Amino acid sequence: MIKNYLKIALRGLWKNKGFTFINLFGLTIGLCSCLLIGVYIMHELNYDNTQTKGNRIARMIMEYNFGKGESKKGNYTSVKVAPTFKRNFPEIESAVRMLKSSLVIGYKDKLLTEKSFMYADSSFFKIFSFDLIKGDKNTALDASHKVLLTQSTAKRYFGDEDPIGKALKVGNDSIPYQISGVMADCPSNSQIKFDFLASFSSLNVGKWENSYWNANFTTYLLLKDERSIATLQAKIKPFMAKEMTGEGASVSFDLEPFKSIHLHSPYDGFEPNNNIKYIYVLEAIALLILVIGCFTYVNLNTARSMERAKEVGVRKVIGADKSQLFWQFIGESVIVCVIAAIISFIAAILLLPAFNNLTDRQLPVEAFFTTPFVVATITVVLAVSFFAGLYPALVLTNFQPVKVLKGAFKNTASGQFTRKALIVFQFSVSVILIASTVIIQKQLAYIRNKNLGYERERVIILPFEYRMNSQLNVMRNEFKADKNILNVSRCVDAPVKIDGGYNMRNDQMPESQQIAVTANPIDQEYIKTTGLHIIAGTDLTEQDVKDASNENSKKNTFHFILNEAAARELGWTPQQAIGKRMFLDSQRPGYVKAVVKDFNFESLHNNIKPLVLFPEDWGSHLLIKISGQNIPQTIANLESKWKALVPYRPFEYRFMDDDFNNLYKSELRLGNALNIFAAIAIALACMGLLGLSAYMAKQRIKEIGIRKVLGASITDITTTLSASFIKLVLISIAISLPVAWYATGLWLQGFAYRANVSALTFIVAGGSVVIIAIITVSFQSIKAALANPVKSLKNE
Repeated sequence: MIKNYLKIALRGLWKNKGFTFINLFGLTIGLCSCLLIGVYIMHELNYDNTQTKGNRIARMIMEYNFGKGESKKGNYTSVKVAPTFKRNFPEIESAVRMLKSSLVIGYKDKLLTEKSFMYADSSFFKIFSFDLIKGDKNTALDASHKVLLTQSTAKRYFGDEDPIGKALKVGNDSIPYQISGVMADCPSNSQIKFDFLASFSSLNVGKWENSYWNANFTTYLLLKDERSIATLQAKIKPFMAKEMTGEGASVSFDLEPFKSIHLHSPYDGFEPNNNIKYIYVLEAIALLILVIGCFTYVNLNTARSMERAKEVGVRKVIGADKSQLFWQFIGESVIVCVIAAIISFIAAILLLPAFNNLTDRQLPVEAFFTTPFVVATITVVLAVSFFAGLYPALVLTNFQPVKVLKGAFKNTASGQFTRKALIVFQFSVSVILIASTVIIQKQLAYIRNKNLGYERERVIILPFEYRMNSQLNVMRNEFKADKNILNVSRCVDAPVKIDGGYNMRNDQMPESQQIAVTANPIDQEYIKTTGLHIIAGTDLTEQDVKDASNENSKKNTFHFILNEAAARELGWTPQQAIGKRMFLDSQRPGYVKAVVKDFNFESLHNNIKPLVLFPEDWGSHLLIKISGQNIPQTIANLESKWKALVPYRPFEYRFMDDDFNNLYKSELRLGNALNIFAAIAIALACMGLLGLSAYMAKQRIKEIGIRKVLGASITDITTTLSASFIKLVLISIAISLPVAWYATGLWLQGFAYRANVSALTFIVAGGSVVIIAIITVSFQSIKAALANPVKSLKNE
């Protein structure tokens, strides 16, 4: 019996190759999209699952306020926090302080800049579950200048040699660090990733252990009981209020559950976080694309019900019961779905490298073959097989054989309504995706083209360290000897993202009253290099930098540049601020020399906050403004001069534009994903519409022939055949555009600065879908209208 059903099913699929192809294509694309998105979502949801104590780990978020202005929060603490909290709170079992750096590493003739160099206390292995291949966890980080390498890093530096006991030269001073162990590479779905793990005591931070300031480190706590996080949180605020008595500022800490950081925290860790909202969006997209593929199958098979009616009638007459017929048609659905699943599985594996580029992840092929994923895939395929085949099977098995064999059977009104409802749903989803894509791309275009208040184009960023201070003037002169290099500035942060937390006050405010402010050490060429616009006062000079860098710090005088927001916060207009005395922290007294127009020194998610630019004789970056002519040659000249002047540091550069784009990685990934999946959704909907219109045209071939004989034109026939489908598309637009407007409005609320979205944007999105649908339907309608009516009527 099963063999007979299989033979009939395969014969029917082969006989109707066009419909079989459309069904296979729709289900394959839907399943392939689900497989790729499913692998990504499982990867993200399983972040840090390798941490066996993860439910007991909490990250500390610092919040501080100087009594005026809004509080500032971030993923940073001082070195004092971990030992103080462990000593005072019995809920804490252990604590670890960590710092991630980019350092120059030397070994023999190798000299490389390593961007994943991590420092951690010796308690690291008591808290985190990382495999140590060689070495002893108890002693690996117990002394200064010890370092562990990951397996791939050890291979990169030492090949097949045993690295234990050997030394690497680390940092600007080439301090020798002894290799005390080799670790397994960090999992790809871990927020803590590194190539080197060095002892925290190597940093020599003892001078900061009595202060809650100098907050440049990350602190994790291991709690004795995962349920005690709320209890501990309640104790922190009163404890810190007591600790900060008489300090003129408030400091407190929030606890974040470790496993919720990657998808739920607004504060990045050692790598950028993802957003649970984007996971939900991708889940919805995967489901909707799969549903569109299933609905195409349902539509085409119910539309073909008249063709199969006589088959069902004959089978019922010779004794087949409903259950046999039902499972036969479900079996046909299973065959189509299994074939689609096999093709989609192969396609997903082949497309994985491109998908990794899209998502900025390194998902391995092995992820497709894990037990949970295989079980989930089989479950989805069986569910799709059953539900896609359920309605057509019920329709076919309920035919009355007497009516069918008499030729009196017609498609029911309910069946037609169902097909129309499915078409409306398919195009509603497509319109929502297209409208959302348009809005996201419009916002990304707004971000790229908005005047941020500085010039990010044609600026190269190079690393800088204190050893280069004595060479800075020589480097400037040598670099500027190239006519294509216009300016060279030393600074801590480029204007794309400035992080430094300070406090300020004017000379009329008491010392106990401070305002939290972001500040950035710069030199006299920073304004010219970055294109900031001075609206009052004058730019810094070389003498201003010298005045702030006197060896006798008591004689230092600082000349400050404020943005408009900082001037307002201090109670001045830009013109009033010039020459006014103020203080940046207690160690930097000085005068306001200039006010610059407000510029976006954070992402456009945030409003512009107060900012102070101040002169210093140190920094961590060189900004090189170039003309934009002969860029490869300019960079080659830079590299040649760098190697001559700075032989102890590799030449590594990036463009400021790259830093800017990194601020919007999540949005760029979402935009790129929506581009692709919106195209897939509309393609699937159109494929279903194409198949359905082809079938409807075939059913009405006699009517078309009669109309042509009676004088109807090709335009008349095309309009008649297309009108009902276009009405359905218009209904779907009316339903979906309000949904798209609401959803994209919620997304745009996450930006302090956003593009204007008018009704025209949604009208264009809906209109494009109508045009696509008209082209799709007209293709079959025109084909039917051009058919020879004599042949049509004779065949009938």
